[in-house]
Amino acid sequence: MFTAEEVMQLVQSLIWLLAGVGVFIVGMNFMSDALEKSAGNGMKNLLGKISNNRFSGVGIGAGVTAIIQSSSATSVMVIGLVNAGVMTLMQATPIIMGANIGTTITGVLVALKNDYFNMVMYLLAFAGVMMSFFKNEKIKIAGSLCCGLGLIFVGLNIMSSKQAFKNALVEELFINVFKAIDFPLLLILVGAVFTALIQSSSAATGVVITMVGTGVLPLDMALFIVLGANIGTCVTALLASVGANANSKRVALIHFTFNVIGTILFALILWIFKEPIVNALVSIIPGSDALALQMRVSVFHVVFNVTTTALLLPFVKGLVKFSQLVIKDKAEKSEEITLKYVDKRLLNTPTVAIGQLTKEVFRMSDIAMQSLNEAIAGFIARDLSVAEKIAEYSDKVSRLDKEISDYLVQVSANGISLGDEKVVNALHSTLGDVSRIADLADNFTKYTRREVRDNLVFSEGINEKILEMHELLQNQYKIVKQIILEKKYELMT
Repeated sequence: MFTAEEVMQLVQSLIWLLAGVGVFIVGMNFMSDALEKSAGNGMKNLLGKISNNRFSGVGIGAGVTAIIQSSSATSVMVIGLVNAGVMTLMQATPIIMGANIGTTITGVLVALKNDYFNMVMYLLAFAGVMMSFFKNEKIKIAGSLCCGLGLIFVGLNIMSSKQAFKNALVEELFINVFKAIDFPLLLILVGAVFTALIQSSSAATGVVITMVGTGVLPLDMALFIVLGANIGTCVTALLASVGANANSKRVALIHFTFNVIGTILFALILWIFKEPIVNALVSIIPGSDALALQMRVSVFHVVFNVTTTALLLPFVKGLVKFSQLVIKDKAEKSEEITLKYVDKRLLNTPTVAIGQLTKEVFRMSDIAMQSLNEAIAGFIARDLSVAEKIAEYSDKVSRLDKEISDYLVQVSANGISLGDEKVVNALHSTLGDVSRIADLADNFTKYTRREVRDNLVFSEGINEKILEMHELLQNQYKIVKQIILEKKYELMT
């Protein structure tokens, strides 16, 4: 039994431990947000290269996750893109697989922790705070990145300090707890539940690596917990799919299935060949210092995710078919005018959302231009039957205008860079121009009514001039679309 003094000491140590985890997670969020803002265009370019090639999909998933340091965020983004109809299940599945590889970078960083490295990171955290006082936005973002990276190691150091894991009482407590649950399935469950609670496999793996480095957690047990963390990270994607369409739910199911299959395979191998695997890790990374202990967990984490991806990549079609069997398509609803290329889940990645909104604005523009085309054709042919169709087009444009404007406001409220803010302002302005095109189509139907009602006959050549101007407008619109959507900037000359 513990004395009153020991109980108080134990409580204080656990508080230190929780504080360390909290600082670590805050640092992760700071760094993730800063990386997302600073590398937003990089993410957009990567996602713009989406194809049906599985290997490029894995590369895109790993690249995006390495940029934003969160496989959960990548999964939520992919669900949003699938829900918006921008990405197919066949394209999304390899990206989800690649995300698991990209997230291992955090574990490698954490494993590199030592006294000298920590000193540099602490200075980096201080420099980041100082940089936040600058007015220049790029310096502020760089400051958030430095501060986040520094705080990660401040949190890790708090966890591995004498007040936390290195405290004799805490060490004894955890050793006894892990002895009590020294069973693979229980350890996997611990990893899954802990990761689900903190919503970050990177943070969970970081804590496990730190525990191994301090000697609180044996390596063989840590490996099973790391496996469980890969299942726990699926909770974020599963929650994000609630209320989404069938395909988005399938993405979340594929993510979960992929990680469960990988965990089962590795758990069985590790269960049967635990001693040879542990010995292999020790021989690959010799030494008894904290750095060596930590790197063994990190290496296993990388091997697990890379191997699982390599094994299951040939079965992408099978995973997609399985998800379609489990989650059936719902009956089609009546057509509804709503946003097609964006989704509320993309609000967490403003740069990507803004890129998709540009497509949405052009979708609205296409409707407005189609309305104008038919209105002018009706005017030339003195055909009043197009009036009802023009009214429908006008209603669609009006509703899309409202929805896009509302989404732009939500994106702006989410904290965006100066560059993105300029794009948002430009899109707001463009919405007004597009609405005026739809208004012009309405005016042409009014002119047609008057033309037919009053039997007006225009001078010879007027219709030809109108058609000529209309053709110039159509050509100009095609060029603008090519410049913005296809990035053919040479057409601007």
